[in-house]
Amino acid sequence: MGEGACRLAVDIGGTFTDVVLWSAEGQTTAKVLTTAQAPEQGVLTAVHQVLNKTGRLLSDVSLMIHGTTLATNALIERKGAITAFLTSDGFRDILEMGYEKRFAHYDLNAARAAPLVPRSLRYTVPERMTADGRVQVPLDQGAVREVAKSLESAGVEAIAVGFIHAYAYGRHEQMAAEILQAELPGVRICLSSDVCPEMREYERFSTTCANAYVQPLMAGYLDRLSNLLIHEGLHSPLYLMMSGGGLTTLDQAVRYPVRLIESGPAGGALMSARLASARKLDNVLSFDMGGTTAKISLIQNGQPDRSATFEVAREYRDMKGSGLPVRIPVIDMVEIGAGGGSIARVDTLGRIGVGPNSAGSKPGPVSYGMGGEEPTVTDADLVLGRLDSRRFAGGGLQLDEQAARTALAVAIGEPLALDEYWPAAGVIEMVEENMANAARVHAVERGKESGEYTMIAFGGAAPLHAARLAEKLGMDRVIVPPGAGVGSAIGFLQAPVSYQVVRSLRILIGTEDLSPLIELLDQMLDEATQIVVAGSSTESLKHAREVALRYLGQGHELSVNLPDGPVTAQMLELVRLDFESLYRQVYGLTMPDIAVECVSWSVTVMTPAAAVTFVHEPARKQLLKPCETRSTYDPADGVMADAGLYWRAKLNPGDWLVGPALVQEDETVTFVPSGYTCSVDEGLALVVDRESTDAMGAMS
Repeated sequence: MGEGACRLAVDIGGTFTDVVLWSAEGQTTAKVLTTAQAPEQGVLTAVHQVLNKTGRLLSDVSLMIHGTTLATNALIERKGAITAFLTSDGFRDILEMGYEKRFAHYDLNAARAAPLVPRSLRYTVPERMTADGRVQVPLDQGAVREVAKSLESAGVEAIAVGFIHAYAYGRHEQMAAEILQAELPGVRICLSSDVCPEMREYERFSTTCANAYVQPLMAGYLDRLSNLLIHEGLHSPLYLMMSGGGLTTLDQAVRYPVRLIESGPAGGALMSARLASARKLDNVLSFDMGGTTAKISLIQNGQPDRSATFEVAREYRDMKGSGLPVRIPVIDMVEIGAGGGSIARVDTLGRIGVGPNSAGSKPGPVSYGMGGEEPTVTDADLVLGRLDSRRFAGGGLQLDEQAARTALAVAIGEPLALDEYWPAAGVIEMVEENMANAARVHAVERGKESGEYTMIAFGGAAPLHAARLAEKLGMDRVIVPPGAGVGSAIGFLQAPVSYQVVRSLRILIGTEDLSPLIELLDQMLDEATQIVVAGSSTESLKHAREVALRYLGQGHELSVNLPDGPVTAQMLELVRLDFESLYRQVYGLTMPDIAVECVSWSVTVMTPAAAVTFVHEPARKQLLKPCETRSTYDPADGVMADAGLYWRAKLNPGDWLVGPALVQEDETVTFVPSGYTCSVDEGLALVVDRESTDAMGAMS
């Protein structure tokens, strides 16, 4: 990196767009409201802010990394392209049938997300390949041409093609694509054998439809953004953050936009993982709360848990099974509608409810003064004294406390006969309990106990609620990293350039002929390497392999690492032992008399990660006294109390303070309740600890 060079990270959320500019002198941040109709305009505004603060030019930027919720929002809000689906005869309704099971057995009104492609735009053609690759029914090319005529008259903008057994044998899909491309030039075509070459037709078809549905939107946005940045003077590469935690090139992002669905939250999980490694924390719960949602993920030994599937747009009470499945590499997390903009209300049973609907960036919370009429979590935080109305978002927004107080009184206070600050306190208690419940379930489903973890809190709203959430989960320590308000964007700058390839190939452990597997893994390694090398000049690439296994006859798998080196029968026996150990941890038993089957394989190629600088346990040196106080709701005693105010930029390693306190910075505020202390460690992270009663008495 040259003398004037720097790196830029951009994270577009549902409410705010965050930008971080990193250089040898340090990092500079900006947070602006997301411009939902033209996201690139908000990006440019925030980029100009950080450049102006540092006196830099866009031409100084040597690398730009971008993550966005645009694809996610398009799926949730159904604002994607007019999409058609072409499949094999007899499988038109797979997208409607799904798993053919109820996710809420005793609720007759339980509904799941409707398919992205309505039945009127789902077409079938005669063709059939068997599971072993034989052509049972040749592709009827004339039928494909007839379908193309119907698609043209329907004004279709994108087509998803998914044939049975195409995950292993995609020749018919490729033939259909050539015909459709010739008949419908300009229409985007996505093949399941390209987007998601894995077994299980429902998830494969759903993923391919999702990719086609958002592809025109994402391609248009990324093209506009790229051209705008080039016009403004950017000459460096533009990488996109993927849901699995790696970076990919602009071309690959346009081709597979479905892989960007959880790109923003993935950056935050990577930042937490790096911070955990630097502090030698084995068990970490990453807590990211922004303006629209809260995201919770688990990190073990410096690595976030990962998954091969994800569910978008859950329709019914955020229950698993009620959304659209997409099969992509993703950092495993739970995401709930609990953010600063989450709307509070009283339900028909007279209970306070918060979210999942959000006021977003426009009109936003009532206190923004931009037309919002329904109270939100941000409004409640303001009324409880946790936010400074003059310094919100670095002073970019002036908040109206009286408007927030009035809205809470009308929507919450009057129906429940609550006065003073109690409507706001009720909203905060409910949103924190919602998040705690989601975290408990997420941990239990993975055989974990949340109380054994240390919390890392970031995002614009997380530090405000982290201590209370940790208490509910039985945790004693919360770490708030530097730049917590833009933590996901910081995580982008720490991510490697990487790419993961996944393929299905069923092999029983004990099989003698492993040549098909060896050939497949070699092909996957070559494919991933070509993509990573295209976006990087680094030669010392690393690679990792995983295999998903199950007991023969089961319907679900567990993934374990595949060791380095040539694949042999002896290696697969070691893999079986790892699988059984994991199976016992998750389910409490093993089945030694049943054969173990390998179902799918993944290969990830990545550039080396930067070395981690270790940070020691914070040593308390100077007990700070606040220069001023502000009346703030303290949940420990259930009263408004004087909380000491501190400006984070003035804190040094070894400084510490006693709650109740508020540590203010441009993009967020850390709330330290009574009964807690806050120390600054060598890495300038805030370490918030719950103290014993005796210890607090001695301090006072």
